[in-house]
Amino acid sequence: MSDPEPKCYFGGPRCDLVTIGNTLKMATTTNASTTSVKLDPATKERIRQLASARRRSPHWLMREAIEEYVEREEKREQFRRDAETSWAHYRTTGLHVTREEADAWLSKLEAGKKTAPPKCHD
Repeated sequence: MSDPEPKCYFGGPRCDLVTIGNTLKMATTTNASTTSVKLDPATKERIRQLASARRRSPHWLMREAIEEYVEREEKREQFRRDAETSWAHYRTTGLHVTREEADAWLSKLEAGKKTAPPKCHD
């Protein structure tokens, strides 16, 4: 069953139709709030020109850029936290795999072989 076609109604929540790959998504901004960003004139003009080339508004372009940045930085922060957790676990237990063991495992994966990761040891 396909998703119903997204609709925007006058006086209802504001929405944008966004194409992601071959999928049409509806992004609603019902709970959005206004935020000001001070830009130098040159950057503002670059955004305006790029938005025009993309047939989008400068607002849409800036919103997309901010959303992509926040998503990327959240992933980076999660990676950092995971690394800190792993480092703390290693310092506590001493369990690890050697570089050679990890490289051998990764080589098998690159060759298309399904293989379990090496076992941690002292």
